[in-house]
Amino acid sequence: MTGTARPLLDLGDLGFEQGAHLLVQRALETLPPGAELAVAGLDPALVVHLEAWCRGKGHRALRAEENDEGVRATVTRGRTDLDRWARAERAGRPEPGGIVASPDPSWGLAARGALVEPGGPPLNADLVERDLVWAELAPSLYAHAASAQWDPATAIGWDAEVALAPEIERAVVQIMTFLVENEQAALVVPARLLARIHPHFREVLQLLAVQAADEARHVEIFTRRALLSGGEMGTSSVSGRESLATLLTEPDFSLASFLLSVLGEGSFLNLLTFIDRNAPDPVTRQVARMARQDEARHVAFGVAHLQHQGKVDPTLLGRLRGAVEQRHQTLVSSAGLNQDVFDALVLLAAGEWSPSGIRRGYAAVQELQEEMDQGRQHRLVRLGFPADEAAELSALHTRNFM
Repeated sequence: MTGTARPLLDLGDLGFEQGAHLLVQRALETLPPGAELAVAGLDPALVVHLEAWCRGKGHRALRAEENDEGVRATVTRGRTDLDRWARAERAGRPEPGGIVASPDPSWGLAARGALVEPGGPPLNADLVERDLVWAELAPSLYAHAASAQWDPATAIGWDAEVALAPEIERAVVQIMTFLVENEQAALVVPARLLARIHPHFREVLQLLAVQAADEARHVEIFTRRALLSGGEMGTSSVSGRESLATLLTEPDFSLASFLLSVLGEGSFLNLLTFIDRNAPDPVTRQVARMARQDEARHVAFGVAHLQHQGKVDPTLLGRLRGAVEQRHQTLVSSAGLNQDVFDALVLLAAGEWSPSGIRRGYAAVQELQEEMDQGRQHRLVRLGFPADEAAELSALHTRNFM
C-alpha cells in the first residue's frame, strides 16, 4: 500500500476468488470511517467483486476512470456501526472463570470466548442458566474422567479361568443381568440431559458425555461377563423396570441428578463393593472394580452440583424431599427388588448350598442394605438435610437399589 492522502492498494493479478478480499479488508481496518482507499489490480472481474463485497460489509465502492496508477475503484470506509461485527459480543471467556450466568441462546454452538456475530438462530436448549447445571468440581472431574478411560477389551482379564458350580454361575449371571438393566437407565438419563444444556457450559456437557460412555462400557462388560460361560441372561422384573422408568421421566436437571447419581448410583457403589468382596472368580471381581471407579465419579458430580445448587436455591431441599416422596408414592405398590436378584446376592455371599452358608449370605445381604442406607444418609446430610430427616428419606428410597 502506497500514497499518503489516499492510500493505494495494488492487488496485482490477485482476484477475489483467490482471497483478494483479505488484503482489502486489512487495508480498510487502518482507516477511519469516511476515509478512501484506492484499489488497483489486473483481474478483469475485480470491480464487480469489489462492489459486491463492499455492499455486504457496509462500505461503498466507486468505479474509477483509468489512470496512470491503474486504479480501478475507490472504496469509502463505512461507519463502524454498519459493520457486521459492530454489535458482536464475546461469549464469555474460554476458561471456567469466564462462564456467564445466562448465555444468550443465539450464541448457539459458538465456542466459549468466541466473538459471536449477532443475529443467529436461537439454540433449542432449555437449561441455559449456570446455576441449573453447574458444579465447581466439573472441570477437574472431567479432566480426571478423560484420563481414567479404559478399554473393556484389555482392562478385564477375560481369559482368566472361570469354573464355577452351575448354581453360583447362574447367580453371577442374574446379578450381571440386573446390573445391565440399571446401567442402561443410567446411560439414557445423562444422554437425554446433554441435548438440553447450553454448550456454553461445556465442562458439564463433557462430563455427562463421558458419564454416558462409562455406562456404555459397563453395559458391555456386565453383558460379557453374564455370557462368559455360554449361558443365557437372567430375569428382568416388572417392578425393576417400573423403578427405573421413574428416573427416565424426571425433567428437572437437579432432581434427575439427585435421584440417579446421589441416591441410585450412590447405592450402587455399595453393591459393586459387595460384588467385589464376594466375587467367586477374577473376572467378576474386575468388572465390579472397574465399574465402581467410574460410578464414584458420577456420584461426586451429583453431590457437587446439588451443593452448588443449594447455595443459590433456598427451596432445593424441599424439592429434593418432594422428589423422593413422589417416587416412593409411585412405586408404593411395586414388588421391589427382583427376588431372583436378592437370592442371587445371598448365594454369591454364601458361596455354597449349606445352612451355615445361606445364613452367612443372608446376613451379608442385610448388611449390604444397611450400608446402602448409611451411605444415602451420609450424602443427604452433606446436602444439608438434618440427620433424622436424612434417615427418613433414605428409608423411602426404592427397594430396587437404583
